[in-house]
Amino acid sequence: MMQTEEILALLQEVGEQVVTPRFRALSADQVMEKNPGDLVTVADREAEVLITARLQAAYPGMLVVGEEAVAGDPSLLTAARTTQDFFTVDPIDGTKNFVHGSIDHAMMIGEVRGGQPVRAWIWQPEHHAAYVAERGAGAYRDGQRLEPRIPQEPADGRTSDRAMIGRTPAGFEPLSLTWVSCGIDYPKLAVGECDYLLYRSVMPWDHVPGALIVAEVGGAVGYLDGGAYDAGSLAKPLLAAATQELFESVRGPLLGL
Repeated sequence: MMQTEEILALLQEVGEQVVTPRFRALSADQVMEKNPGDLVTVADREAEVLITARLQAAYPGMLVVGEEAVAGDPSLLTAARTTQDFFTVDPIDGTKNFVHGSIDHAMMIGEVRGGQPVRAWIWQPEHHAAYVAERGAGAYRDGQRLEPRIPQEPADGRTSDRAMIGRTPAGFEPLSLTWVSCGIDYPKLAVGECDYLLYRSVMPWDHVPGALIVAEVGGAVGYLDGGAYDAGSLAKPLLAAATQELFESVRGPLLGL
């Protein structure tokens, strides 16, 4: 078993080895499309291979659901929906940002046990910021515990769905764009730079880490019918809010959009 600090160190080591050296230094042949507009780089692929190998060595037989591995073998995602214990790996979350030279990208690992996120790691290499959470033990930024907070008035709502930008839930302000990286968005929510997030894409490697971090600072992540986040589900949309009260007050108006 790897201690929480060891897995954070793994992310940081791999980032230093294969991600950061490629930042703003990618050649054209190092950037590909998995699908139209869905970018992947050599750094994504190399980082995931290294991270996955270390996790599998420490946890023999444990399922590791990596974004790039699933692109090659979709059955891994199906397995994640039927098993209770697995890791998620997002080697570079916000690949478009990374390719376009934005510092708003992150590396993420999540651990799921009994169908629930139990540990989470987000490393933002260009921000030099680490976010870590353990279920029931709190969430931390660079070793400092994050505390629950009161949402702003009016609440600042963000969405990654560009078709929803400018739409206005009844009683709330218009939605604006997220930072286009869950590994940036969820920490922003946790520390108070926005108040709720609405997502249409719900892949587990994007949401397991952030969902736990937000929950550990008193927030809520779930669905517009009121159900709590399920790491094995692909139900959408997904709502994350700074408090349970805000989650309940905004989900109805969002249903009406």
